[in-house]
Amino acid sequence: MINADTPQAARKAVVTLASRTREPQHEAVIHEQLARKLAALQGLDFLGAFDPDVHYGRPLYFVPSGTLVGTDEARKLGLEDEHDLFGGVVPQAFVETKVITHPLVRPDADAPFGWSRDFVERVKGSVLPGYSVFTLADAREAGRRLLPEGPVRLKPVGATGGRGQERIDNEQALDQALERIDVTELERRGLVLEANLEHVTTFSVGQVRTAVRTLSYYGTQRLTSDNSGATVYGGSDLFVVDGGFDALLAADLPERARLAVAQAQEYDAAASACFRGFFASRRNYDIAQGIDGRGRACSGVLEQSWRIGGASGAEIAALEVLMSGASGQIRASTVEVYGEHQQTPVGAIVLFRGEDPEVGFITKYVTVEDHGNSE
Repeated sequence: MINADTPQAARKAVVTLASRTREPQHEAVIHEQLARKLAALQGLDFLGAFDPDVHYGRPLYFVPSGTLVGTDEARKLGLEDEHDLFGGVVPQAFVETKVITHPLVRPDADAPFGWSRDFVERVKGSVLPGYSVFTLADAREAGRRLLPEGPVRLKPVGATGGRGQERIDNEQALDQALERIDVTELERRGLVLEANLEHVTTFSVGQVRTAVRTLSYYGTQRLTSDNSGATVYGGSDLFVVDGGFDALLAADLPERARLAVAQAQEYDAAASACFRGFFASRRNYDIAQGIDGRGRACSGVLEQSWRIGGASGAEIAALEVLMSGASGQIRASTVEVYGEHQQTPVGAIVLFRGEDPEVGFITKYVTVEDHGNSE
């Protein structure tokens, strides 16, 4: 076994950890850059990618690419609480997914071990109408309950960025969609059926907690076209404050943003209260606001992210500004654009620019501005 002891054995060191089954090259590069920044901000050494065969001789601060599953597995890495990583730990795999957001169709419906009825009861005022299901029969029942109120969105739990989702307008379309469902995957991971909204604005509300600072933010997401012409995530624009969600709510926010923050705060508190063994230093929630099938304005949390994500470049850039002595409000943005012709603005922090084997030529950069205490 390699020994990597150093004279500063008592001081923590930062390492990255590839914990997802699929790891795009450009994301791995960005995660390393952000891990280096987190190390510098906290006065720690950066030691690169975690190697289980190395005896580091000191406690480690992990920057995993995905939410870590299993409290016993986390403890084996030395992870005891949110100060040991940038990301999160969940007790069971389903807890990191959008399937926790909605109730079952019946109290005795199939659900994974660790399912929390208390959680869905606590968040019911902060999410859209919907159900989480783990069998085809329950999926049909859920769809037929929801359809009288308007179109339904069928959402595979494993998909991200809206991929694989279908709008369902009637029972015939529901039956046809369910015929295409992989039953094994359904029983293992679940499926969400949720009220479909039109004219949607998606807010991101989040919080980053480190040993040196806590910041909270709300923002909106933008879309762009990738190299194949498909519409994909194109970045986030964040309004950041120094402190927790209460500090964010104390700022002069637009009413729609204030509602999104309050709903995210309720969802976040419920997760901490209801899932034993859960902890996270990076917490991000997507909130959709739009019009339902009966023309009513609706707002609700769609899902959570307790891992390094698309907005993390802006989060860490804002943290750097706060650590430099800034106070008040900060505006930070992440931008993702495709194609070699794209240019970056003067002063932008380029996280990646180049050819990725999976997505083609892509540029990801961050802009940040300290607004002090101005409006």
